[in-house]
Parts: sequence; structure tokens; C-alpha cells
Amino acid sequence: MSQNNLENLSDVQVQASSPTAIEGNAGKVYTEVKHQPTLYAEPVLKFKDFTVTNSLLTSWVVVGLIVIFSVIIRFRISRIPQGFQNYLEVMVDGALKLADSVTGNRQSSLKFLPIVFPLFIFILLNNWLGLLPGIGSIGYFANEGGHQIFIPFFRGGTADLNTTLALAILAVIMTHIFGVMTVNFWHHFNRFFGLKYFLELPKKIFRDREYTAILIQPINFLVGLIELIGELAKVASLSFRLFGNVFAGEVLLGAIALIFAYLLPIPFIFLEILVGIIQALIFAMLTLVFLTVATADHGSSH
Repeated sequence: MSQNNLENLSDVQVQASSPTAIEGNAGKVYTEVKHQPTLYAEPVLKFKDFTVTNSLLTSWVVVGLIVIFSVIIRFRISRIPQGFQNYLEVMVDGALKLADSVTGNRQSSLKFLPIVFPLFIFILLNNWLGLLPGIGSIGYFANEGGHQIFIPFFRGGTADLNTTLALAILAVIMTHIFGVMTVNFWHHFNRFFGLKYFLELPKKIFRDREYTAILIQPINFLVGLIELIGELAKVASLSFRLFGNVFAGEVLLGAIALIFAYLLPIPFIFLEILVGIIQALIFAMLTLVFLTVATADHGSSH
């Protein structure tokens, strides 16, 4: 390599932080290529008004794996368990026992586990898939703002707030559906809006002579509004907790890899594997707790 080329190469390295293009003697144009972890998922495909992001692609891959695995198990399941079926039955039995510790009875556990357990598997696979080689490192280059940026084809599904928010909304909606099915719509509705407290007020005052109801019933109404705010807090808590931990793990691994790409990231990868299990378990267990509380007869317990 000639001295002029070496000087041009050094100029590129010095000005690597600048987004402007640099032209060498050979007529080649060198542009800066950037890729930084973003809070939003990058779009990779677009069909008219429908945009497919890299986190959505990863979620589709997880759903496909779950469907394929479920179909294989369905056709290989037998009355007398053999081989891998033994491990699956131990796993399901352990999940039922863990659910019993929350619900207090096996009947409720059998009712809620088909919702909670798939949520756990979906979140766990999304958490772990983001740690695989190629996720976040295989993609294409796009021109944006005068410089090239790298957009990966895949990104951890739960590292996108849209995914975790959708999961949290789904979990909260399911708690209300089960609440209405268990304790009827009127009872569940009054848990948040408390119209029955005002409808019962004349009876308590004129028939039962409970004059303290003038103060107590409005307080019960306000408590219901606080519970309504708590439902919104559930969505925020479930979504931001999962998203924050997974996204922070991606940023941490990227920073460690920049410091030293060999051996040093290994302990942190094992730490992220553990975090993936814990976060999926927390999300599933909180959903189970919400389902149990929503289906309890609050009137009789009160």
C-alpha cells in the first residue's frame, strides 16, 4: 500500500465520528456506518401501510417454533409417557403445583394455566432468542440523514416496548374476562365504578337507619376509582418492567463486547439467560395473581 493510501486511511479513521463522506485518491467514497441500540424497533419490511419491524419478525419466529413444537408433541403424545414426554409432564406438573400456591386450589390452576403457561414460554423464548448469534448482527445498510445506518433483520421481541405493552394489555383484558365470567358483569363493574353504593344509599338510610352510610358509600365509590387507576398501573408495570430489563441486557452485552469481544461477555450472557427466566416467570406469576384476584368474590370476602 502506498504512502498516500495510508494517509487517506488514517484520515478516515480520524474522522470516523463525522457523518460526512470522505473521498480517497482512487475515487472511492467512504461513509460512516452507525448502529446503536434504539428504544424503537427498526422497520425491515413494508406492505403498503403495514410495516414489519425486526422485533415483530422475531416474535413471528417464536410463534412458529411454538406451533411446530406443539404439533410434534400432539402427534407423538401417548397414554404411557416415554422419552421426552416424561420431562414435559414433570414440567407441567411443576407448573400446576406452582400455580396452586397462588390460586389455592387445583381447579383454578387448571383454568388459568392454559393462559399463563403459554405467556411464560413465549416471553422466555423471546428473551433467549435475542442472545443468539446473528440476532442484532445480521441485517442490511440503509441511508438515513446523509449517512449509512445498519438495520438488523432480527431483534429480541421483548426488547421492543410495543411487544411488552401488547402482552400486558392482553393479560389485563383476560383478567377482566375471567372476572365477568366468574362473578357476573354487574358485580365486576361495580368493583371499579361503584354505582351500587349510590343505589343502596336510600335503603341504608331510610330502612336500615345506617346514617353512617352517607359517609361510607361515597368512600367506597372513590376506592373503586382508585382500583380503576390500579388497572392502568398494571399495564405500565408489566410492560415497562419486562422491556426495561431485556433492553438493558442488550445494551450491557453490546457495551461489554466493545470493551473486549472475547471471553469477557460470557459471564454476562449467562446472567442474561438467568434474567430471561426470571422476567418471564415474574410476568406469568403476576398475571396469575391478577386472574386469581379478579375471579374472587369480593362482595362475600368483604
